[in-house]
Amino acid sequence: MPFKRYVEIGRVALVNYGKDYGKLVVIVDVIDQNRALVDAPDMVRSQMNFKRLSLTDIKIDIKRVPKKKTLIAAMEAADVKSKWENSSWGRKLIVQKRRASLNDFDRFKLMLAKIKRGGLIRQELAKLKKQAA
Repeated sequence: MPFKRYVEIGRVALVNYGKDYGKLVVIVDVIDQNRALVDAPDMVRSQMNFKRLSLTDIKIDIKRVPKKKTLIAAMEAADVKSKWENSSWGRKLIVQKRRASLNDFDRFKLMLAKIKRGGLIRQELAKLKKQAA
C-alpha cells in the first residue's frame, strides 16, 4: 500500500506536543521545509513545526490560506470531527482520555466489572467444553 499522508494544504493533523496537544488542526499553508501555518475552529492561526504534527488520513478541499469562516465551513462539509471519532486512532485517544479521567472509585468499579465479566466468560467456556466432550 503506497504512502498517502503527504504534507499538503487541507491535510488534517493532530498536534502531538505543546500547548495545543491533542487538537485537530488543518494545514492552510506550508511556510518552509520545517514549518506550516495551521488553523482550527477553536484556536488562533499559527505556525507550527512539522515535528509537532502527526498527519492523519483526512484531507479537506480548501484553497491556500482561507478565511476562518471558509475553513470552518469546509471542515463541517467534510465532516472531519465524525471521521476522526470513527477512525481507530481517534477512538483509541478517546478511550485513553476517558481512562485518564477516572477517579479511584471508578477504577475500582471497573476492576469489579472486569472480574465479573471474566467469571461469566469462564462459565460459558466450561459449558461449551462440557458439551463438546
